[in-house]
Amino acid sequence: MHKKISFFLVLFFLLSLIGIELNRQGLLPVAFQSFTPKNHFFAVQAAFTVVLILEVISLIFTIPCSFSRSVGKQFEILALILMRNAFKELSYFPEPITFLGNQQAILNILSDGFGALLIFGLLGYYYKIQALSAEDKMRPVDIYSFVAAKKGIAIILLAVFTFLGVNSVIATMTHQEHPDFLHSFYTILILTDILVVLLSQCFQPSFYAIFRNSGFALSTLIIRIALAAPPFFNVLLGIAAAVFAILLTIISRALFLKRSSKH
Repeated sequence: MHKKISFFLVLFFLLSLIGIELNRQGLLPVAFQSFTPKNHFFAVQAAFTVVLILEVISLIFTIPCSFSRSVGKQFEILALILMRNAFKELSYFPEPITFLGNQQAILNILSDGFGALLIFGLLGYYYKIQALSAEDKMRPVDIYSFVAAKKGIAIILLAVFTFLGVNSVIATMTHQEHPDFLHSFYTILILTDILVVLLSQCFQPSFYAIFRNSGFALSTLIIRIALAAPPFFNVLLGIAAAVFAILLTIISRALFLKRSSKH
């Protein structure tokens, strides 16, 4: 399936380039000219948007997994969003590409690109030090009930994501102003994280589990703020969220897990 999707992305990118070129030459039907751009760099942005959508869908399927895995997936999406933002700046460049007059866009590309790279590195370290999640230590019957509840939440989220995506496509086709539906959905994910944290207290009432799960939810909240922040600040907030999640993991594993094992 992954190979088929990758092939589809390549085909989508090539067809986008062909459609843009046809529109530049005035060969597209009138019905398609209105929503087909004339800058080839828009094809790059469109391709990375599709990649991002696929990653968000995979994030939904990781919700039934541990908190740590779900948070890690959200950092993966943040890195992809920053990378997409870097390529998105290309759509403001003229063809052929020039340096003069585009200095701010170039600075934004450097900021988003290096920011994505730093978060990519921090994410690798986060996965490396990740301790065994607390919910893996629950009774089997509690694990089954907790995972079943999170699967139900994931199914509802998938339906909401599909609804927002279809509305966004319709608004784009009809030239209506609309916010980025991925950012809107990410707000819903933050509320979902808080819901899962509250739900986890039914199965993990200990202080350690509540604080750890709430801390991971807070890191995702910082990610959401990063998505709404302007260039430069979005990178700083993203790095802060990653460092927070890493410190939370190190402290919980080095101090509290050792203490609980002694008892």
